[in-house]
Amino acid sequence: MTLTMLRRRDCLRGLVGLLPIPGIVPAASARRRRGHLIAVGGAEDRERDRLILRRFIELSGGPLAHVLVLTAASSDPDGAWRGYETVLAELGAQHVEPIDFRSPEEAHDPRAIERVLSADGIYISGGDQRRLMAALWDTPAARALHQAFHLQGCCIGGTSAGAAALSRQMLAIGEPALRPYRHAVSLDIGLGLIANAIIDQHFNERRRLGRLLSALAIRPDLLGVGIDEDTALVIERGAGVEILGSGAVTLIDGRQMRANAREADPEEPLQMLDLRLHLLPAGTRYRLREPDEDAPAPPPALRQALELLVQPGPLRL
Repeated sequence: MTLTMLRRRDCLRGLVGLLPIPGIVPAASARRRRGHLIAVGGAEDRERDRLILRRFIELSGGPLAHVLVLTAASSDPDGAWRGYETVLAELGAQHVEPIDFRSPEEAHDPRAIERVLSADGIYISGGDQRRLMAALWDTPAARALHQAFHLQGCCIGGTSAGAAALSRQMLAIGEPALRPYRHAVSLDIGLGLIANAIIDQHFNERRRLGRLLSALAIRPDLLGVGIDEDTALVIERGAGVEILGSGAVTLIDGRQMRANAREADPEEPLQMLDLRLHLLPAGTRYRLREPDEDAPAPPPALRQALELLVQPGPLRL
């Protein structure tokens, strides 16, 4: 299926509205909440303050929330699950279970889909985002993730590969580059919960600015979001953002950029002019609706970028 066909299909699906997935009934206990997304740059603290995982439990509904750890991105799903089982229990979560998909066939299992729809919080482990999407792409399980977020207010988090896959345009392949090049990266289709951004992780630790700029040269209509290790971008849909952890989030807006990506040779460093870069350290909070003292309204240029960032992708049916 071509990218044009995918875009046409997405537009048609967006017109359908917020309807339940045919044949799937949400759990009777589902609560109307504003959905949150938590994109983590990887290597989140699991031994000291554990701020990111604490916030995930809180936004999922607290100690009694039904939480799933989705390990489909990992080459060692049992090991990935064990890495979270103890720490989430120590933080007070009483109902935490693993869930895994190794193939699209497993992502069609009605019992697994029911588990996704009954969850209050879903945390996607690290690994390889291509492995995750190979199992989930265009399956009932992926659509159930959308219904859980859009219709039931489920909190969905992802770390490292799990963070990269939250966006529609997913950074799939790309080696660290000191300077942006036209062919430095390859994009693929992600989960689509974040509509207008490309997410990169382990950002400053692995010097990935050049790689993210290379992605924006391909898609200047999108925002670039680089998230440091032990750092989380928390998105309250339609309302605001919060940065947690020990690092920062680098937000790059290239919508007014002038670049020579089409004319440059594949290995020629790109010229990229009129980029806007915002650095949001941990502790930053911005509200787009009803700002308060702890979360003021952002300045105009940042507000324009955040308005795009907090806008969720359409419900996938």
